[in-house]
Amino acid sequence: MAEAERITGTPEPEPGTGADPTTGSEGGGPVEPETGGRGKRRIGALLLVALVVYLLDLGSKLLVVAKLEHHEPIEVIGTLLQFTVIRNRGAAFSMGEALTIFLTIIAAVVILVIIRIARKLYSLPWAIALGLLLGGAFGNLTDRLFRSPGVFEGAVVDFIAPAHFAVFNLADSGIVCGGILIVILSFRGLDPDGTVHKD
Repeated sequence: MAEAERITGTPEPEPGTGADPTTGSEGGGPVEPETGGRGKRRIGALLLVALVVYLLDLGSKLLVVAKLEHHEPIEVIGTLLQFTVIRNRGAAFSMGEALTIFLTIIAAVVILVIIRIARKLYSLPWAIALGLLLGGAFGNLTDRLFRSPGVFEGAVVDFIAPAHFAVFNLADSGIVCGGILIVILSFRGLDPDGTVHKD
């Protein structure tokens, strides 16, 4: 057998492995090749989550600006939760109002970083987390670019007003939820490429 394999050029399997040299697997079964298919599915999940967050944020802002701005707040749960339109030139939850251009640049950088990570994205939980961040960042960046007083200085529309808390929007919610999920995944040792490490 070994002589026949030597003549035909077929390599002899490693002793004790039982691997079929033509397939690379034990028992002669085919090996599933490592392809980009799994990564593409995760990128698709990231984009889907980001799109849903972005559309919900954009649609809600268009609605509240058209129906609520310059009107009395709507009580959702009495005074505990109201809808009222606030134009925010700062960061999430009305922080840093003097840094509008800087915050716009940060949002753009965050988007670029997420796109870079997405090239090696194999983890569905990470895809969801990054999708939440991406959709939220795009939502608020759209306001920065297209709302008054001008490009890169636009005021973000906030409208969710819990009692004794800052007014925010759905994009802010996506960013916060995505950030919390990333912290949880990091503590559990799960990387964006799907591998698990233990410190």
